[in-house]
Amino acid sequence: MPKTPLGKLPREAIRLLELPRVAPEILDGFRDLVDLTGTLSDACDELGLVAVVPAYVLPPVTLGRRIVGPALTVRNVAHATQIHKAATDKTSGQGETEAHNLAEPGDVLVIEGVMGCSNMGGQSATIARRQGFIGAIVDATVRDPDQYRSMDWPVWCKGFTPITGKWRMQTVEVNGTVQICGIQVKPGDIVCADEAGVAFIPHEKAAQVLDVARRIDAGDTKRKADIDAGSSVADLITKKYK
Repeated sequence: MPKTPLGKLPREAIRLLELPRVAPEILDGFRDLVDLTGTLSDACDELGLVAVVPAYVLPPVTLGRRIVGPALTVRNVAHATQIHKAATDKTSGQGETEAHNLAEPGDVLVIEGVMGCSNMGGQSATIARRQGFIGAIVDATVRDPDQYRSMDWPVWCKGFTPITGKWRMQTVEVNGTVQICGIQVKPGDIVCADEAGVAFIPHEKAAQVLDVARRIDAGDTKRKADIDAGSSVADLITKKYK
């Protein structure tokens, strides 16, 4: 049964109440890739897809984590209200709670945000995790990085700030199309992230990308095994692995 919006945003700003979802075995296939984003980057190159953001652009808050799941999207824009007046009147423009309300276990929160202020804080992240989000990708700044680490909840973002976003930005859309570091991301697209970067695989191409990625992953695994077994350089450069 579709969930009921909370009323934080106009109803028309919530584009979808339910995400389009791929089969569970496709998600499992992405999770099983040895080199997650590296392999997906190679697969997307073969298929002519621009889908990967390197970690030097969107670094992880906590190292050693990787996630795979469908994107539930939020779009924030700069608030037109004067900051002091908004703070005095307690006029918060943040509406990511509408996304929290729609989350299903395994979803990934994807935010197109506003630089310089916080697009997500520790309390919001705590709710997000409780509602089922397995992590967040934020094309902007966030605050409370220590809390994400203590929660062991993975986040990729452009940086940190102590400055609240409540009076400085406004959530204008949930589950619409967002732009993350120049890449178009739609609700339900598959988010794959690790220490090397973030890949956004279009929902409708997930099975095709996975097929190519599995071939590349198998070839890389075999070549690594041959290297470890002592194969000569001549053999390694003449043998076709993928």
